[in-house]
Amino acid sequence: MTNGFATTDRDDARAALADRGDPFSIARTVAETLATSAAARDQLGGTPKAERDLLRRSGLLHLVIPKELGGWGASWADTMRIVRILARADSAVAHVFGFHHLLLATVRLFGRKEQWVELWAATAESNWFWGNALNPLDTRTTIAACHHDREAPKESGTGGTWVVNGTKSFCSGARDSDRLIVSALPAAGGRLVVAAIPTSRDGIHLRDDWDNMGQRQTDSGSVDFIDVAVAEHEILDTPGPLGSTFASLRPCIAQLVLANVYLGIAEGAVAEARRYTRAHSRPWSGSGVSQSTEDPFILLRYGKLGVELQGAELLTERAATLLDEAWNQGDNLTARARGECSLAIAAAKVSTSEAGLEITTRMFDVMGARATGGAARLDRFWRNVRTHTLHDPVDYKLRDIGNFLLNDQLPVPSFYS
Repeated sequence: MTNGFATTDRDDARAALADRGDPFSIARTVAETLATSAAARDQLGGTPKAERDLLRRSGLLHLVIPKELGGWGASWADTMRIVRILARADSAVAHVFGFHHLLLATVRLFGRKEQWVELWAATAESNWFWGNALNPLDTRTTIAACHHDREAPKESGTGGTWVVNGTKSFCSGARDSDRLIVSALPAAGGRLVVAAIPTSRDGIHLRDDWDNMGQRQTDSGSVDFIDVAVAEHEILDTPGPLGSTFASLRPCIAQLVLANVYLGIAEGAVAEARRYTRAHSRPWSGSGVSQSTEDPFILLRYGKLGVELQGAELLTERAATLLDEAWNQGDNLTARARGECSLAIAAAKVSTSEAGLEITTRMFDVMGARATGGAARLDRFWRNVRTHTLHDPVDYKLRDIGNFLLNDQLPVPSFYS
């Protein structure tokens, strides 16, 4: 046994699914293991290979895949809660885990039925971990028709072949992934093309160039593509990026993953502060009490932290409920229902961003000066949420919410709203 799970990834994933154990119990076990090394790995950076393999063994990579295709058939609300459980212990691993499910959703939303059914079943069967190389704001990657004398990928079957060249940045989870979602612009002009391809394909070079102050083990660096062959059937072309109301749920899922990572960081920070205050903090000399847990101003601070957490959690849970309702409507999803889902997620994103930043700063007020010591690396909570909340500006979320409140205008779907 390793970390509470057997060592054969595929066999143990199947075993976990066969008895349909409680995914929340499994997630808590994984989180406990992640927590034991989170501070040390934050300092180290790099790829959390052992921790990603732990997720492979857990079976949790199959959460949103329907039972008939070998998965758990979990709701988005439950999947997001598990992202949050992991983020309390390790927000970097939670990030790539949440994005794995976002990329599975991308296959479903952008691809033909035969594509997503095959890829979801293969993910459950082979225990694939999906990585991201989509980043629509980075336009340096192009796709063009391949010359007829070029050999098609061996696994591609028949059909036309394309070739991708260029570089993508912010490719979270690409390293140590089994499959990639890649986007590229046609060299001759036209709409964005999205494809699902093996990470090991010739010409794909995963660069170890992520060295930011936070989220240090998300591998959010760059990927180079040098004459990478893409088969026709690997292109997710129906309905394509944002090509239908249902397909435009992808940014909603992405934003809600981020909100749950932020909320998980805040919850983990409060839990860490509570442990520290109870075990190590000293009351202020003028407080008139013998223990820090009786200090009226420390209690006041904890009260404020609690209000921040509860408000963010309620908004996040409401958003997840609306996402499930929208997802279950499929191609019958209306623009109004999609817009209301987007607005609820925007509110959750704003709330969790603000709560995360406030809590990870104010946690030191209830712990004291000794908590700033380097060994515990308690600043990682702030560094992680500060780095991640810069993903896209919440000011634009507030603008969308205000425009709806004042003018009844729904957000225009984009890759960020």
